[in-house]
Formats: sequence, C-alpha cells, structure tokens
Amino acid sequence: MGTVGLSFGSPTSGTGFDVSATVSQIVGNLKNIETPWKTQLTSLQSQDTAISSLGTLFSKLSNDMSSLTDFTGVLAQKTGASSNSSVVQLTAASTAATAGTHTVVVNNLAQTSSGYLDEIANSADSLSGTLSIAVNGNSQEFDLSKLANPTLAGLASAINSSGIGVTAGVLTDANGSRLSLVSGTSGANGQMTITSALTDTSLVTGTNSTGAMNYNPTVDGKNASLVVDGVPLSSTTNIVSNLIPGVTFQMLSASPVDSNGNKVGIQVVIGNDNATVESTINSMVIDYNSLVSAINTQQGNDSSGNPEPLFGSPTLSLLQQQLLGGINKQNPNGYLDAITNSSDTLSGTLTIAVGSGTAHEIDISTLSDQTLSGVASAINSASMGVTANVLTDASGSRIVLVSGTAGSTGALKVTSAITDTATSKALSYNNGGSDISGLANLGITMNNDGTISLDVASLDGVLNSDFGGVTAFFQNANSWGTTFANVLNNAGSSSSTGVLALAEKANSTTESNLNANISKEESMISAQQKSLTTELNSANEILQALPSQLDSTNMLYAAISGYNTNKG
Repeated sequence: MGTVGLSFGSPTSGTGFDVSATVSQIVGNLKNIETPWKTQLTSLQSQDTAISSLGTLFSKLSNDMSSLTDFTGVLAQKTGASSNSSVVQLTAASTAATAGTHTVVVNNLAQTSSGYLDEIANSADSLSGTLSIAVNGNSQEFDLSKLANPTLAGLASAINSSGIGVTAGVLTDANGSRLSLVSGTSGANGQMTITSALTDTSLVTGTNSTGAMNYNPTVDGKNASLVVDGVPLSSTTNIVSNLIPGVTFQMLSASPVDSNGNKVGIQVVIGNDNATVESTINSMVIDYNSLVSAINTQQGNDSSGNPEPLFGSPTLSLLQQQLLGGINKQNPNGYLDAITNSSDTLSGTLTIAVGSGTAHEIDISTLSDQTLSGVASAINSASMGVTANVLTDASGSRIVLVSGTAGSTGALKVTSAITDTATSKALSYNNGGSDISGLANLGITMNNDGTISLDVASLDGVLNSDFGGVTAFFQNANSWGTTFANVLNNAGSSSSTGVLALAEKANSTTESNLNANISKEESMISAQQKSLTTELNSANEILQALPSQLDSTNMLYAAISGYNTNKG
C-alpha cells in the first residue's frame, strides 16, 4: 500500500486542518488496491459484449442451416402452376409433393343438391301439414302443427336447428316468398329427397283444391368426375387433395374441348422452390462471412490502436478451427436400411473396407449380440477406421457408418448381406454422401481471408440438374449439412458445452469473484473512512484548541514568575 503525505499546518496557528480532504486522500490511497480488479472486470465485460455478438452471429448461421437440414424446410417446399387456371387452380403443394408434370381432365364439376317449395304471396301465412327430408343417411319429418311459428320463417328455423344437414332460407321476390333448401354435403352423398305435404289456404284454386305446396328440385347432388394422369377419379367436392400426392387444387369448370370434341388435358407442373433455396443458401453465405469477419476483427486492434477484447484469446483459435474444419471437411459415410424394431435378431455378414485398405468382414453368427447395437459394437471394436452408430428416427432404426479418413482416400466400400430374421428384410447399404462432393459443386468457393463467395448461376444450375443431390448434401445422415449444423451448435452459445458458452461461463465466474472482492474491500474502506473521520475530527479539535491552551499557560507562568513570555 502507498503512503499518504499529510500536512496539518502550524500546530499553534489554531486553524487546524481540512478533515474531509485528508480523509478523502487517505481513502483514495486505500482504493488503489481495487484498481487492478476493476481494470480486469472492465476487460472481462468487454469480452462478454464481444462473445455475445459472436453468439448472435452463430445463432443466425445456425438458423440458416436448420432451414436447409430440416426435412420439412426450404428444400422440401414446392411450387406449382396450371396451364389453365380457369379450369384447374392450384391452392397448395405440401412437402409430400414431388417435382413433375401431371395431366388433369375435368369431365364435370361436383354439384350440391338444392331446391325450393312453391312460392306463396304472404310469407306470414300460417302453414299446415308436414315436410320430410332425407339426406346423407339422415331423415326427419317436420310437422307444422307442432311448431310455435308455423310460417315459412318458423319452418326454416326448425330445419336449421335440427342438425339434419340441410340449410333452409326464405327467399322473397316480386312473385312472393318461398322456402329454399340446400344440402350441407356436396356430391352424390348429399342428394336430398324431399316429400312435401304442406298446404297454404291462400294457394287453394280450382286446380289446387288443397293449397298444396310442392317441392321443386333445382340441382341434383353429383360427384365431380376427373382423370389424373390417365386414372379416372371421382370427388365429392371441387377442392381435392392428394389425387396428385401432396397437391391441393380447385376445379372451377369442366375442361374445354378441342375441334374433335375431345376434352383438353390441363397440365399441372409441380417444381422445387429453387428461388427460396437459393435465397437461404445466399443468407447462409452472408451470415457465415459476417461471423468470420467478426472473428478476424477480434484478432487486431480497434480504431484507437488498442487490442480488441478477445485479442489473443484461445476462444478465437478454437472457433476458427471448428468453423474451418466444419466447412471444409466431410468424411465419407453411409447407412444400412432401417428396420422397425431395433431389437430384432439379424443374420448374415457385413464387409467393410476404407479406401484401398483391407476389407473386414463382420459375421453376425459369431456375435453374442446379434442386434443392430451388437453389430455396431463389433464394427467399432474391429478398429478398422470406421465409426458405427445406431440412429433411430420416425422411419425406424439403422446403422450409420462414418469413415475416420476425410476425402476420397477414406471412401467406404461396404457389402451388406444382412437380413432381419423377424421380417426377412434384407438391409442394403446406402451411400450416405451425395454425388455433390463439396461446397464448390454448389458454386461456393473459399477466399483467402476465410470468407466464402457464392456464384448464384452455378447454384441455380445444380438445383435444376441435381436437386436430389443438393438435398442429400444437406440432409443425409452425417452429410456435410448435418455435420456443419452440429459444429455450429457445439461451438456457439446455444450448447452448454459450446466454445462461446464455456467462455461466457468462465468470465461470469471470474467477474463474480472480482465483484465479491471489490464489495468486500469497499465495506472495509467504508468502515475505515468512518473511523478515520472520527479520529481526525478529534485531532483537529485538539489542534484548534492549542493556542488558547498556550495563552492560559503563559498567563499562569507570568503570574508565578512575573515574566511575560509574550514580550520581545
């Protein structure tokens, strides 16, 4: 601890000294011990800001990759077009749709059964009799004598509240009022059978002695008839789904006919949504470059020439290693066909070779555990440079193989003669890698500063020529896409064991300790400040009283000795 030079002035002047300034000077010297702690705390807080910023950039890039690796993401989205939208209009194409061209011929539209009762001059007339309605397997009789309001409006209300599946309404025009009836079910199943025994005395004439109100059918319930890719089909509605897998379309009219009287087919084209895929990959490139640039910036000085907060931090080195390793590396991989029950007993053999290396055969009959798990364990124990795991998802369980050697030298050569004894299903080997070997095939190239560039024309070309390959590149088991997505998740702050998350945790722990030390020191200094103030105030009072005490002493001495000490 440093020293404090204090000046109390002349002890006999009676002016004393400035207690507040003296205490402040002493406290300021005591607080010097906190300076390195506060300096370190400020540095850590600056690192926190930089780490948080990098975490945000990691999150954006992870979101881009999620869109590309999600089986229901942008690579599953479809576009559609109709050659005659006045006949067939596309309304939706789900992820189940596949790209292709389909031919649709609409013979006739679906119709909904409807009709009406004879009109009467006054809608307020009291009616009598019954009206029976049968539709879609339901039937009900409406007896006007049992209605509180036996008019057209009362009958319409009774029908609508019955739940029979018919909508009734009262229509009034210049000729009078009538009851309108419309089936609630489109197509042939909604055909209504109406029996009217209603009468209105105002309708009594020479030819209608009872005043009967007859039912008049206007439209018969009828199914739509269409042909899709040569297959004759029927639909109860004019909006149909999955007659083309994953596609929903609406029929608006029957197909036109050519000069020979033949109906003209409508071309329905389902395509991959290249524009959205290109936009997402472009966003991935932009967000990757933003992340790399932010890491590069942290390796230098700021505009004032001071080192950036993470300059020299091992965190940056780890991030660079993981990013560059993830974006450039893809180990060959593949998988066996999935089975429903992972505990099924297997039989047969599996032969595996890495590159030009020796082939290893796994004979399942020699294994104590003859399930997927046992086979994977045998592969891993053979130390052949291949890692085997059992992966389970909605489609079942399968063995996934990943070469321990990157590039073509690590290519897997696998021959599977494995059979699931429970189902007799042969488990074939599938090359998990896509025929697209790397980002360069997508028009993405590496720059000298670690950033990447995208040639949109090249990407558009490969999407048009090999969309399935692009999908496999991002989504297959252990593909580049799934591998790089895992790298991002394991490096950012979203994972508790990520590089950034661990750096944040380490900083937080150190900051807590520093704040605790500073708080403890502040408490001690506060107590010392209070004690010093009390002691120095007391000393100051003594100094200020000295002149009067000296005067009293001189007077006493003069009185005793007769000598005045104040005289020259």
